[in-house]
Amino acid sequence: MYRITKEFHFSASHQLFGLPPEHQCARLHGHNYIVVVELTAAELNAHGFVRDYLDLGDLKRYIDDTLDHRHLNDVLGDDCVTAERMAKHLFDWCRARWPEVTAVKVSETPKTWAEYRP
Repeated sequence: MYRITKEFHFSASHQLFGLPPEHQCARLHGHNYIVVVELTAAELNAHGFVRDYLDLGDLKRYIDDTLDHRHLNDVLGDDCVTAERMAKHLFDWCRARWPEVTAVKVSETPKTWAEYRP
């Protein structure tokens, strides 16, 4: 199996409702997010790729135009925009375009990662 990944970055705010008031994530706050999309294939295409990295420019445009420097609760219409839910949202967005997508990982901090892999 061949596997490729590509990393993307954006900054955005969010707030998690329903947590105790003393929980730091209950307050409005922001992160410098890292997103890693993973694609796999048993065979390479005619050009020797799982998928041309240039094709993934659509994800960069989506991130830049829709998520970067936005309030994610407003963008996604959700009061619980966690890294886990961001990973699923981005997985669904990518998988609708590229069938080779097998996972999406999202980091909110240098030490934390959430991954969606069906």
